[in-house]
Amino acid sequence: MSFNFKQFKIEHDQCAFKVGTDGVLLGAWVNVEGASLALDIGTGSGLIAMMLAQRNLDLNIEAVEFDEASFVQAQKNMQNCLWHKQLKIFHQRIQDFGKEKQEQFDLIVSNPPYFNNGTVAPKITKQNARHTATLSHEELLKAVVFLMHPKGKFSVVLPYEEGTIFQKLAKTYQLFCTNKVTVQSMPNKPIERLLMQFEKVESPTKTTNLIIQNTKQRHDYTEEYVALTKDFYMIM
Repeated sequence: MSFNFKQFKIEHDQCAFKVGTDGVLLGAWVNVEGASLALDIGTGSGLIAMMLAQRNLDLNIEAVEFDEASFVQAQKNMQNCLWHKQLKIFHQRIQDFGKEKQEQFDLIVSNPPYFNNGTVAPKITKQNARHTATLSHEELLKAVVFLMHPKGKFSVVLPYEEGTIFQKLAKTYQLFCTNKVTVQSMPNKPIERLLMQFEKVESPTKTTNLIIQNTKQRHDYTEEYVALTKDFYMIM
């Protein structure tokens, strides 16, 4: 099973979660300008790390993935892409990875687990990717605080409710939301996702809105969504 983008291909049949809109949104939106060293926490198939490499050829990206099957597939995806020299992947928990690192990252990204409660997913790999049992939001934020440069940026994508809670929690770790995008699938739909950028220095939050589709008609995407993702999706 593969997903073809304009400049690379993602194999994701062994990954806990497949290529989805959340990852593409984050990879296309995150601010890569001026960054030289990035970290992708829970890289999954390697999608976001590879998107960052495509967007900034001077950026070196380290990726961490705990699930073994996902790690193996992400490693192959990275080796087969145009920017393999920019990419390095580690088979570790971020909690352990952080203990061994000396340098600090000026960009950190994550499409993190988000269900704290509820029914456990049938497969353990999906449980790990979707639920916060193996990486709570508190542990994620602790790792970010430790690994991020004082002037660095940390960006995540989360469902609206979980993202709202995450923003408040981040503030207790002295990480402040400086840029936020509310995402709707269509104009008449509720906000479904939040794209958020955090920094260690507090400043007013810049908030904008992104609508993905104008109508239910297939591929009737908004101009804003096309502009954001056109460098990646084949259909744009």
